[in-house]
Amino acid sequence: PPLRGSSMEEEDEQQPAAEEPPRDTAPTEEASPQGDSSPPSDGPPPGEDDPGDAEDPAAAGEGDGATEEAPAEAESADVSGAGTADNSAMDGGSGGNGASGDSGMQSELLSPGVGSGGGGGPCSIDFVILPEGYGQTKQVDIGKTIGQIRSELEQELSIPENSLFLMNLSGAVEVRELLPDERTLGDLGLKVGDRAGIELRINYYQEQPAEDYIMPDTLELRVTDAHGREKVVTVHVQRPVTEKPYLGGFRNKQHGATYHHALTQTAPAEKKQVHKIRFHREVQTYEYRTRSTQCKRDNGTQMAKAGLYIDNLNDVEIAPRKPYFSSADKAALMLEKCVIIQCHARGMVARRRAAQLRTERAERLELEAKEAERRQLEADLRHKREVERRMHPKTFEDFNVLYRELEAWRLNEANRISKSGFDEASRRAAQRELLHKETKLLQTIDKLKIQAHSQNRDAKIKKKLETMANPKVWAQTDGETTTVHTPYTTRAKELMDLYSGLRLPLLTVDERLDVLLHVKWTVKEFDCNLTREIVDLIDREADMLNRGRPEKAFGGLRRRLANLFLQFVETPEFNPEAMKFQKVPRQMYDQSGTHPLSTVPIKGLGQG
Repeated sequence: PPLRGSSMEEEDEQQPAAEEPPRDTAPTEEASPQGDSSPPSDGPPPGEDDPGDAEDPAAAGEGDGATEEAPAEAESADVSGAGTADNSAMDGGSGGNGASGDSGMQSELLSPGVGSGGGGGPCSIDFVILPEGYGQTKQVDIGKTIGQIRSELEQELSIPENSLFLMNLSGAVEVRELLPDERTLGDLGLKVGDRAGIELRINYYQEQPAEDYIMPDTLELRVTDAHGREKVVTVHVQRPVTEKPYLGGFRNKQHGATYHHALTQTAPAEKKQVHKIRFHREVQTYEYRTRSTQCKRDNGTQMAKAGLYIDNLNDVEIAPRKPYFSSADKAALMLEKCVIIQCHARGMVARRRAAQLRTERAERLELEAKEAERRQLEADLRHKREVERRMHPKTFEDFNVLYRELEAWRLNEANRISKSGFDEASRRAAQRELLHKETKLLQTIDKLKIQAHSQNRDAKIKKKLETMANPKVWAQTDGETTTVHTPYTTRAKELMDLYSGLRLPLLTVDERLDVLLHVKWTVKEFDCNLTREIVDLIDREADMLNRGRPEKAFGGLRRRLANLFLQFVETPEFNPEAMKFQKVPRQMYDQSGTHPLSTVPIKGLGQG
């Protein structure tokens, strides 16, 4: 539904709730023949006068001292899908036999769910939509599953499927987090007659993954030459093999763009493969020489043979104390030690790699958590902004959204009435009810327009006066700035303070008289029709204050005085700083109100 009213408690305070007729009695003439699935409205009941028909508050200020009625506060329009206590989308039934919407809704929620065995009984459930805080109490059969209740609520609220979440069951039974769809209320621990609360959350946003852009290998560009002829130029895309080194450049401080040198932007030149003749190190550095040596002591060995006897009585056999260590044994020992060193080195590399992977995983998880938190925060802010722009619209686009949603709701209701199969009388009555609701919603939007116009006007005036009163900023050669208050800006600051004092509410009589006295002596420096009218209004309000008139009797007089003094502030003859804000030259429109009536100042009149 396009609009949503205030909560049940606010509706009960504004309008007394009518007693519900007995279920066995015939429906009255005011009962709607179709299900009330319209969005709530905060407008007054049909029997009361609509405050939107009153005159414009700004135009009502012509009556001086007349008692004015306080304008009724415009009801806030809420379009996020929740309903009020009297006219809610959750209260609307789908019956067309003349029964009330609440009765049809109660009977539908009290019917046992499919697959629950048909057993159970009613229990009271308080449904609360968060974060808005709007809610409604329903009688639900404990045999219904969470999925059935969610489907019925989505159909009643006219929202997409699987966009409503039921969570945090509280009251007689405490169940946190999301409620499972396959469980019934009885399975969750509720009994007949128990009272519990369930939170509802609506999520309309579905984020779509962004598609990665892949640049093609070739680009075809249409180029016009000096003779005006168009030709197609094919540009081949050279993909980087490695990351470009940063060899210098500069950065633009305004938008942060970084520009590299031409050497960085240009593809590296291919080096020519030149194979030089190379020799081994021994050939290049070693000098070979041949040397012969002769031992100083000659030794010889003689063996026994035929005809020669060698005495071996004194010979001694010498055996090594350790087994002979061959080259093969040395190679095996070196291999064993190399394997040990290799195991330790590989273990160190593996531990370093594991620590690096754990650090990268922790950083990646932290980054993903921060990114998810940021996306959730953006989604919440976007949701709050959408709710706020519907409850308190300010811009033209906000009101266009309200009108589009209202039109969509009207078409949906008209289509539902046409396809409901009502007879001619019931269909006419349903169409009249739809027209009445649409009229009330349009009146609510018009009231919001009046509020937004008043707020935007006040904000625009405040910004304009502050701009006039701001000091001049001069830039120096060393980059520093100097603020200078000129006589014109000082004058504009004083006038802005006086205007703000006139608009201040809830002032005492002495404080109000002091403000009026300052304004009076400020405008009496000039003698024209405008200043004389301001002085006359100030004297009139001071006289009414001295007479002890009630506060509401000053509404129109004070608005008129504030508007005239604002006209005084925006006149360049009285405030030279206002000349910069004149969109039309002063000679183009009437200035009779600011023409001087006398060349003698007012304070000089009557003096000899």
